Amino acid sequence: MSTRTWRIAAATLTASAMTISACTTSSTGGDGDSGGDGDSGGPLTIGTTDKVVSLDPAGAYDNGSSGVMQQVYPFLMNSAPGEAVPEPDIAASAEFTSPKEFTVKLKEGLTFANGNELTSSDVKFTFDRQTKIADPEGPSSLLGNLDKTTAPDDQTVVFHLKSGNDQTWPGVLTSVVAPIVDEDVFSPTEVMSDNDIVDGNPFAGPYQIDSYDKNSLVSYKAFDDYDGILPAAKTNTVNVKYYADANNLKLDIGNGNIDMAYRTLGPTDIEDLSKNDDVKIHKGPGGELRYMVYNFNTMPFGAKTKDADPEKALAVRQAMADSLDREALSKQVYKGTFEPVYSFVPEGFEGQTQPLKKMYGDGDGGPDAERAAERLKDAGVETPVTIHLQYNTDHYGSSSGEEYAMIKSQLEGTDLFKVDLQSTEWVQYGKDRTNDEYPVYQLGWYPDYSDADNFLTPFFLNPGSFLAQHFNDEEINELIKEQRSEPDEDKRNELLGELQTKVAEKLPTLPFLQGAQVAVAGKDVKGIILDPSFKLHMSTIEK
Repeated sequence: MSTRTWRIAAATLTASAMTISACTTSSTGGDGDSGGDGDSGGPLTIGTTDKVVSLDPAGAYDNGSSGVMQQVYPFLMNSAPGEAVPEPDIAASAEFTSPKEFTVKLKEGLTFANGNELTSSDVKFTFDRQTKIADPEGPSSLLGNLDKTTAPDDQTVVFHLKSGNDQTWPGVLTSVVAPIVDEDVFSPTEVMSDNDIVDGNPFAGPYQIDSYDKNSLVSYKAFDDYDGILPAAKTNTVNVKYYADANNLKLDIGNGNIDMAYRTLGPTDIEDLSKNDDVKIHKGPGGELRYMVYNFNTMPFGAKTKDADPEKALAVRQAMADSLDREALSKQVYKGTFEPVYSFVPEGFEGQTQPLKKMYGDGDGGPDAERAAERLKDAGVETPVTIHLQYNTDHYGSSSGEEYAMIKSQLEGTDLFKVDLQSTEWVQYGKDRTNDEYPVYQLGWYPDYSDADNFLTPFFLNPGSFLAQHFNDEEINELIKEQRSEPDEDKRNELLGELQTKVAEKLPTLPFLQGAQVAVAGKDVKGIILDPSFKLHMSTIEK
């Protein structure tokens, strides 16, 4: 999510729920079940370096804004703490009633915190305004497969889809595009200001906002009439403090000035805090992917270079994959907060396989310079190959410089590559990469919802990929479409496995690290659940 430029071209969906299944979940203390009275312990203070762009779901597509929305807005679908499979939230039921119709029945008696009734009319209004406003900074592209929304009665909503059997639709309804808003408060045509939203009190999640000082301090109080899948708030008052500098966040959690730090401390900070007896490090599964992108026009032997040769270009990509030492990057740069990944889909997602592990390097995840040299020799590539490699230091964390310095060292250590390493600030970076300025470059990805497809369709379905790297493979395109519309879970997983292998053969990107979720909290704090939904379940936390 966050500052991505891609917009899902055509969602898709089909029957049943899908997605992540057997991910590891980190949870500590607390029973995590429903029915909290909101009176246990005192107020909690959580610190973060995330920033809020907007409280209006039509005007924000970033982690900081989404983090607030998850607490205060109701969703039709959600996942219970510790799980990732979408289930009805404020809905009584939700199912495909035909291949192109997904029907939701709302629970009876739903209200917003301002006292307004929450009916199907609000739900229709929510999705109509998302598609009408289509703010360039908003998430409306996630509704690419939505034809229209109808509300035949006060409790019933029908989503009419453009293409049938879209397995990702229940996941879309859990995502940043789907918080339900009050039609008596929100404008149908414009993004609202944060203060106007807070004044209207149109909240109906586990919490409502009690006071709001943007990107400084937000105070939440429990909303007793929330009627959904998430537990009732264990703590009545939660304050979220925003930090401009991660060093100050580290100092405050280390000194006990706040109860919990969540997003984002650096690996060295976390390592230091692990030695502090007053705090505990909590880790959960992570869907954040780090990878390199190859521009198929401008990379060595790319289609627009003077010595264009697709076989040699493939050999260069494969030899780089042979040469990368993921374990060293994980341990030496990220202190284990990012872990090696051997697929285009992070480990833990339903249908994930690890084709890169056997196909490249030593066949067991490690580097193999001899294998890389053999590939280049067989393809007739003279060495060393010059790689112009770009990264940035202001979007993926302060460790990016160290990360890419090590990648340069690993590649040059084989004597097969000479790396010209450059960095550019993020504001310019996004423009340059899509203008073919960078032959090979750094990117990262955080999923919109918990489904393997969210790591495949946006990247490799062409035309339309946000990568804009001039890669297009018809066999891969067809496999992407086929798995998205396959309702049988086992058959879909087989297709996902075949798809990941095909992409690994072509190597349009080179994934190498997967980030874990990390929270640091005082030892009296319990109920922290970091799960494959990648959402902070604030209502389960108490002290």
